[in-house]
Amino acid sequence: MAVRVDARELIELLELTPPDQNVMLVGRHGIGKSQIIGAHYAARGMPVVSFFLGQMSDPGDLIGLLHKDERTGRSEFLPPYWWPSDDQPIALFLDELNRARPEILQAVMELALNKTLAGKRLPMGSVIVSAVNEGDEYQLTDLDPALVSRFNLYEFTPTIEDWLLWAERNDLDQRVIRFVQQQPHFLDRDGTSAPGDPNEVLSGLVKTPDRRAWHRVSDLIQSHEQITDTLLKLIAGIVGSNAASAFRRSLAIRLPVTAADTLLDLAKHRKKLNALSLAELLMLNEQILLWISGGKCPADREDQARNGLLGYVKLVRKRKLDEVVAHLVATIQKPKFDAVMEFVSESIELTEVLTSYMEGIRIE
Repeated sequence: MAVRVDARELIELLELTPPDQNVMLVGRHGIGKSQIIGAHYAARGMPVVSFFLGQMSDPGDLIGLLHKDERTGRSEFLPPYWWPSDDQPIALFLDELNRARPEILQAVMELALNKTLAGKRLPMGSVIVSAVNEGDEYQLTDLDPALVSRFNLYEFTPTIEDWLLWAERNDLDQRVIRFVQQQPHFLDRDGTSAPGDPNEVLSGLVKTPDRRAWHRVSDLIQSHEQITDTLLKLIAGIVGSNAASAFRRSLAIRLPVTAADTLLDLAKHRKKLNALSLAELLMLNEQILLWISGGKCPADREDQARNGLLGYVKLVRKRKLDEVVAHLVATIQKPKFDAVMEFVSESIELTEVLTSYMEGIRIE
């Protein structure tokens, strides 16, 4: 069984793994493997070269074309189009490894063994990361144990919070973020449709949502204030009819106050906050943390937002809803919300109030 890692842990292991060791990730399609890998190495200034090996029919795309050297009379491989010409390290991402043809897997074995391909060595410091799809819906190739042994193996299992944080930081449509927050079972395939649902099946194909699909939904609706019947059909084609219908129903359920309203204009929205139910306040907690972690607070209004958060905590305590504060504090303590902890630490009074709850939670 592979070691399980979430999004934060994946970034940490990519950072800590030395270049001479290879990483293999196991996980479903559409959960963000390629996005995280690409963003991580791009941030380090390393070009990322990606291959979808399951779609590659000619190994020449990977290893280059064979030709005759007129000077020596010997056959040799020309460098492939992607080969670095400046001798700078690259990140080579080999997706769909267990859908690759045997001749392509042979080339991958050479890469994994000594970072060479057809006699040519990758620039010093280059890294190799592969991804393996799992699930009964794939046509898979059994990987040679000798090949697997050349990789450090991890199962990538990102959490709902991972996606919500990513979505907030990347400015996805708030309607999509709120929907996933309210009904997280619709983010990935599980729980979205019953087997054999006639509304989901077309010529043996089943359309269900994944994280990549919700990103496409966000791109589709951002310029549309209303979700029309036509838009709903377009959404259903992306995430399936069950998820699309649930998404449309969710639009009628929204909090009357936002995270920005609460932290930046508390006095104006105090009456609305006092009217929120326990469940609504717990939802608002999460939206507040996502808003702060996503860097949405203007830099020149951070002190105002910290005072707003302190006022919000005091308001909830006045309503004797200590479980709301406890939920807020418990979530802040998660490593994923380090940015919130840093934000809070700039206010002595806010830190003291929340710390008292932290100590109470630890005692319990």
